[in-house]
Formats: sequence, structure tokens, C-alpha cells
Amino acid sequence: MSATTMSVGRPTMVVRRVWIFPVLAVMLGFALLLGVGIGAVPIPPDAVAAILLGKVGISLETVVSQQQVAVLWNIRLPRVVLGGLVGAALAVSGALLQGIFRNPLADPGLIGVSSGAALGAVFTIISGVAVFGIYTLPIAAFLAGAATTLFVYRLSRRHGRTDIAMLLLVGLALNALAGAMTGLLTYLADDAQLRSIVFWTLGGLGGALWETVLAAAPPILLALVLAPRLGFYLNLFALGEAEARHLGVNIEWVKRFAVLMAALATGAAVALTGPIGFIGLIVPHMVRLAIGPDHRLLIPACILSGATLLVLADLLARTLAAPAEIPVGLLTAFAGGPFFLALILRTRRQYGFS
Repeated sequence: MSATTMSVGRPTMVVRRVWIFPVLAVMLGFALLLGVGIGAVPIPPDAVAAILLGKVGISLETVVSQQQVAVLWNIRLPRVVLGGLVGAALAVSGALLQGIFRNPLADPGLIGVSSGAALGAVFTIISGVAVFGIYTLPIAAFLAGAATTLFVYRLSRRHGRTDIAMLLLVGLALNALAGAMTGLLTYLADDAQLRSIVFWTLGGLGGALWETVLAAAPPILLALVLAPRLGFYLNLFALGEAEARHLGVNIEWVKRFAVLMAALATGAAVALTGPIGFIGLIVPHMVRLAIGPDHRLLIPACILSGATLLVLADLLARTLAAPAEIPVGLLTAFAGGPFFLALILRTRRQYGFS
């Protein structure tokens, strides 16, 4: 069997499963509409359309107040857009890592980017460094997350090859080390610093501004555009590294590119919102249950599903206990914990736990 044969294998099944994309697009549009419309200042869909079209010079007869315009444009829209970008980034990262690890329990935290970013953010809060103004914390978090991922990747290479099992073990070890260092810095923090650290590590979209959206968009969009190119190769990767190599796949390039895209997307997301867990674990499984394991469809579907899930989770986070706000990271953890447990129980026979 050749790689070319694999690329055109079962086209009918692929065509049958593309039905999910219009459905997911409608769901995402509905979630975005709910996200910008529901809150202390209700904004009906026709008012949302009037405000957005008014920004590009198209005037509708719908009456909107200046308060609705200010709330939509300055508060809710950047928050919803950032939530969509972050959700898509985390979900795609999870799909890529589950593909190269060939393990359904893999998520972006395994390569150290989340724990490294947390260490960078906590160090910035403790040290009081503000070299780049309001961007100091996200820049430090991104650089620390990227450096940790690079360190994990370098330590897992041997004789010019990247050992997937070693990548997993090194990632776990450095996650533990970064967690310990973060804990030590947290222990040394004063009350004000401790409050900032706790809120950042809980994860949330409360600080979303257009400036943060513009900072997150380039690296995340770059990863979202390039990641689907790996779909065909990850399908071959599922056969095993030796089989994929025999089919002509440059497996080292696939591993390196997948880790790079996952680190880029997750690092940019975590740097601006803090760690939001389980999106990268839950979404690929939900999509896989709906359309199967074909990564050519799985990765684009994860982009739409991840964005939808985080936008809806953030909507719940800011409305369930209004006027207070629940960190969205807590909600995803409450939903993801039982899901993760169910996944372990479902797959325990596969891994010899029973």
C-alpha cells in the first residue's frame, strides 16, 4: 500500500461525514450570538446585527442605545472572539498530540507548555517586572511555556530521533518540576500577589480587550491554518511509526511540526487567559465519536467545536452567579473531570487495568 493510495482511501466515507461542518458552523454562530447578547445589558440579535453592520457603514432601522453599542463593542465582542480563538487552539492542540502520541489521554499539558507558562506568569507577578507594560505577563508566560516545550523536546531526542514514550515521561517530569517551582513562588508571595496568582491560575476571559485579541490572533491563527495539513500524515501515523516510515512519511518532521503547532497555539492561549483545562482532552473525543478518527476531518472539526464549547462555557461562567463571575477554568474542570474518569474506565481494558 502506498501513501498515495492512503490519501484517496474511502472518499465516500469522508464525503458522508462532511455533514458535520455546516452543523458545527451553525452551532458556533449560535454560540457567538448568545455570547454577545446575554448579560446584564441584553442585546437582541437584530441589535447585534445593527451595531456590527453600523461599524462598516451599513445602517439598519433597528434602534440601539449607546450603552448597547459600548457593551457589545468594548466588552462582549472581544471576550467572545478571544474565547473562540482560545477554545479552537486548545482543541486543535489536543487533537494533534493525541495523534502523535496515539494515546486518547494526551492533552496540551503533556508537553509542558501549560506548566511552563504558569511558572513564567507567577515569576512575573512575584518579581514585579513590567518591561512590556500590560503585555509583560502574557509575553513572559508564552516564552516560559515555549522554553519548557523546547526543553522537553530536546531531552526526548536520542540518536536524531524523537522517542514518543520519552517525550511523555520527560513532559511529566518537567511538569512536576515546574509545578513545584510555581508552588514555591506562590508560597513566597504576599497577599496581593497571591490574589493575582490565584486568579490567573484559575483561568478566565475576564481581561479580554481588543489588544489581547490582536496579540493572541496571529500565533493561534497560524497554528489553526497549518494544523489541518497534518491530518493525512497523522492517519498514517496511527498505523505505527515503522509502518508510517515504510509508507514514505517523514515521521520526525510530523512529530516536530505537530509539537510546534501545539506549543504555539497553546502557549498563546494560556499566556492570555491562564490555564483552561480539559478543552484539549474533551473536544477531540466528542468530535471523534461523531465523525470517526480521520484526522483530515477531525482537526478542522475540532477548531469549530473547541471555539463553540469555550464560548458557551464562558457564557455560563459569567451568568450563573451574576453579578459575580466564576472562572471558566473551574467550569471546564468540573465538566472535564467526570469525562476524564469515564474515559479511563472505558479504556481500562485496552490498557490492561482490569
